[in-house]
Amino acid sequence: MLITRRAEFSASHICAIPGLSPEENYAIYGDESSPNGHGHNYVLEVVLEGTPDPKTGMIIDLKDVKEILEKEVVQPFDHRHLNHEVSAFKETVPTPENIAIYIWNRLLPYFENSPARLALVRLRETDDLYVEYDGSSR
Repeated sequence: MLITRRAEFSASHICAIPGLSPEENYAIYGDESSPNGHGHNYVLEVVLEGTPDPKTGMIIDLKDVKEILEKEVVQPFDHRHLNHEVSAFKETVPTPENIAIYIWNRLLPYFENSPARLALVRLRETDDLYVEYDGSSR
């Protein structure tokens, strides 16, 4: 069975490879490479897989999952400039793909010895753009 918990955060970023010229970054990322940066209202969906406990009827207590997401994603990302305020993105371009992988890696330890297995991280950057990561391309 799958269960999904959602969290939201707002953050800004610049998609630019350090060391490349503004023209080179523009050729790769277009307007996303603007040195002024831009922001998004991200929607994160974390999908967990497991078998409901016969006694509680739950795979995992979703209040606990909400607390994990608050601690590991919302607090460090919300209203932050990812390139400047999240150390992982000082040298790594904060594309939605890289952000989703980073979130997966932050969450994975919480579910390694849990009845709920981390199955998928879905990160929506805009209404018509989202990425999904399930750990299989690591």
